[in-house]
Amino acid sequence: MSDEIRVPILGESIVDATIATWLKKEGDAVHQGETLAELETDKVNVEVNAEQDGVIHKILKREGETVQVGEVIAFLGQEAQVSGKGSSNGAIATAPAPQSEEIKRTTSQPLTSAGESQRPPSPLARRIAAEHNVDISQVRGSSPHGRVTKEDVMSYLEESSSQAVPTTTVVAPQTTPAARPQAVQPVLPPAQPAADASRREERVRMSRRRQTIAQRLVEAQHTAAMLTTFNEIDMSAVMDVRSRRKEAFKERHNVSLGFMSFFTKAVVGALKAFPRLNAEIQGNEMVLKHYYDIGIAVGAEEGLVVPVVRDADRKSFAAIEREIGDLAKRARTNTLSLAELQGGTFTITNGGTFGSMLSTPILNGPQVGILGMHKIEQRPVAIDGQVVIRPMMYVALSYDHRIVDGSEAVRFLVKVKELVEDPEALLLEG
Repeated sequence: MSDEIRVPILGESIVDATIATWLKKEGDAVHQGETLAELETDKVNVEVNAEQDGVIHKILKREGETVQVGEVIAFLGQEAQVSGKGSSNGAIATAPAPQSEEIKRTTSQPLTSAGESQRPPSPLARRIAAEHNVDISQVRGSSPHGRVTKEDVMSYLEESSSQAVPTTTVVAPQTTPAARPQAVQPVLPPAQPAADASRREERVRMSRRRQTIAQRLVEAQHTAAMLTTFNEIDMSAVMDVRSRRKEAFKERHNVSLGFMSFFTKAVVGALKAFPRLNAEIQGNEMVLKHYYDIGIAVGAEEGLVVPVVRDADRKSFAAIEREIGDLAKRARTNTLSLAELQGGTFTITNGGTFGSMLSTPILNGPQVGILGMHKIEQRPVAIDGQVVIRPMMYVALSYDHRIVDGSEAVRFLVKVKELVEDPEALLLEG
């Protein structure tokens, strides 16, 4: 009798996923807790783990197929059943692995102190280690069998960062100049004309997250009456505070004082003054939210994600900076939980980190407001009849005109501008 391998619960409101990778094939022996496959959802990747020891009997769903929560994707049988030993009930013999080969496979793995075979690192752990140039053999696994998980890699990275020790890198062996052409030679066959090579095309399947981003951005433009208003902020006061306080701030809180905490506090202050920017539409009603969960857009390799800083109005500058830094780091390593990506009452996106001078951000539905920050540029401005050079930033507010009036949106953005230009006011209103 075979045990069913089912799609696990993926998170609130997520009912299906795409099989991104099978890490095992039919006939492979697996151990309890070992990762069998990776599923790709709209927001995060999920591992499917073996609930007991056995052998992959039959794979029902292949890579790229969409599967539902609870759906059977494979069967896990006992080795005796798969190989035909004692299978008087007609169990399917798909992978007769000789006993000597199984012993060889087991003994070839490194042994733990308890004498058990050490299981290979999880695929997600290997991916995170590769992205951070970490030699995964240097990471100690915390599981009973010594298996390295993503949590072990993240802990290793945090320890290395706190100790200011350079991360161990995997150095590729040096090759002689004569050997290098052999590595790149197969890319363009010699017989292929240069003109054809210059017009080469490549088809790449969109990831589940990228498909979802595309769908939701189009939905936002089709369902919301979206408009954008602009203003500019003199960043002199904030930059002066950061210059004077950054060393003491970092020494006391062990985190750098950035711009995001100032803008988060300014947004909270403006939302309190204009509560309809902190709402959403449900049918014929406006849901006004009297809590402030601010989404911070982060550009990750697989697409934009918006982790949420909960109750931002109750957090200090240091707490906000620390949380944003942690969320951004884990967003780029795909280790955020679904709970950290759900909800949010208003969003801030900073295109200035990529050099953007001006843009019109798209609403992150069902929210009705999003603030876009941009690059700080030294520009001539007129102050008290004098032309002076100041560090200026353009800001943009996109809003849903169905419940937010134009004058309300303009005043909201002016309020953000006033609070950022007078940082002391953030202590009173932010």
